[in-house]
Amino acid sequence: MVHGKKFAKETLLPSVLEDRDAEAENEKLELEEVGAQPSSRLRKPFIKESENNQQRASPPEVDVRGLKDQCSSPDGNMLDRGEREGEEEEEEEEEKESEEEELRGEECVISDEDYDTDLELGDKEESYDPTGQTSYVEACEMLQVVPASYFLRHMQNSELVMMHRGLGPQVDLSDNRLGDYGAQAIAGMLKENNTLVSLNLSGNHFTDRAADDLSPALITNTKLQHLDLSHNALGEHAGQILGDSVSENTGLRSLSLAWNCIRGRGAVMLASGLGGNIFLRSVDLSYNGFGKEGAIALGQALKENNVLEELNVSNNRIPPEGAIRLAMGLKVNKTIKCLNMGRNPIQTAGCYGILKSIQENPDSAMEALNFSDITVNQDFEDLYTTVKEIFPALTVNHGGRIGTFRKVKA
Repeated sequence: MVHGKKFAKETLLPSVLEDRDAEAENEKLELEEVGAQPSSRLRKPFIKESENNQQRASPPEVDVRGLKDQCSSPDGNMLDRGEREGEEEEEEEEEKESEEEELRGEECVISDEDYDTDLELGDKEESYDPTGQTSYVEACEMLQVVPASYFLRHMQNSELVMMHRGLGPQVDLSDNRLGDYGAQAIAGMLKENNTLVSLNLSGNHFTDRAADDLSPALITNTKLQHLDLSHNALGEHAGQILGDSVSENTGLRSLSLAWNCIRGRGAVMLASGLGGNIFLRSVDLSYNGFGKEGAIALGQALKENNVLEELNVSNNRIPPEGAIRLAMGLKVNKTIKCLNMGRNPIQTAGCYGILKSIQENPDSAMEALNFSDITVNQDFEDLYTTVKEIFPALTVNHGGRIGTFRKVKA
C-alpha cells in the first residue's frame, strides 16, 4: 500500500502539474498575439493550438487498465487492484496474528489440572520421612497393633521413657547402636517389666560391660521367653557372666548369642550354664570361638540337660577331638533333635564319632545332623546307612564324599 502511494506521487502528479503550467503559459502568449494580429487570421491557428493543448493536457500513459481495476485511496490517490489485494492480505495477516496471540494467552491461563495424560495415572512417589514415624505406623498396621502416641511424639529424643505404655509382648530394637548405656537402660526395664515375651537386641554394639547389666536382669525377669543378643561384641567375660544368669533363668525358651566373641573360659562357663538350665529349648552359639574346651563343656552339658532340643555350634573352630568329646554327651541325651556342627574343622573323624554316638543311644531323639562344608568318606556313608535303619527319620547333611586313595601299580 505504501509502495502504491509513493509510485502515484512520483509518476502521475508531477506530469499533470507540468502540463497544466505549460498550457497556462501558451494561452497567455496566444492572447497577446491575438491582440496584435487581425481577426481573419486568428481562427485557424487557434484551432491548431487548442488541439495541441488537448494532446499536451492528456496525462502520460501509466496504466492501461480500466476504471474497474482502479480505486481511490483515502487520501484521494488512485490505487490499482494489486495494491488493494496486497492491503487486504496485510489486514488478514494482522487479524491472524492477533487471533494467535489471544489463543496463546488462553493457553497460558489453562492450569496443569486441565490436562489428562497417562503419566498422571501412576502412583505419586511418597516423600522420605527421616523421623521414622511413617515406618513405625506402617509396622503397627502390619502387626495390627495400636501405635503408641507417646512414642510417636518423643521418638527423636535422646532419652525415652516408655513405662506403662502397653507396647505389647514383642519388641524389636535390633541394629540401633544402643551401646552399653542402652543395655543399662534395658536391664532396668527388664527388672520391672512383667509382660514382655520377646526381645531382639541384635546388632547394638554391646560389649562385656553390657553383659554386667543384663545378667542380673535375666535372673530377675521370669516372663521373657525369647532373647536375641546376636551380632554384638560380647567376649570372654560376657560368656562367664551370662553363664551364671542362664543357669538360674527360669523363663527363657530360646537364646541367640551368634556372631559374638565368646571363647576360652567364657565358652566353658556358658556351656556349663546351659547344663543347669531346665527351660531352654533352642540355643544358637554359631560364629563364636568355643574350640576344643568349649566343645568338651558342651558335651558335659548335654549329659545333664534333658530339655534342649536345638543346638547350633557351627563356625566355632571345633577340632575332631572336640567333636568326639561332644559326642559323648549325645550317647545319653534324650531330647536333642537338631544339631548343627557345620563349617567346623572336625573332618570325617568328628562326623563319624557323632553319628556313632547316636547309633549307640537307643533313646536318641535326633532328627537332623548338619555337617555342611565338611567332606566325609565311604566309612561314614556306610555307617549312615546302618543308622538309617534304626532311625528312619534321621537326615544328615554334609559337604560331600571323598574317595579312598589307592596306590598306583607300576
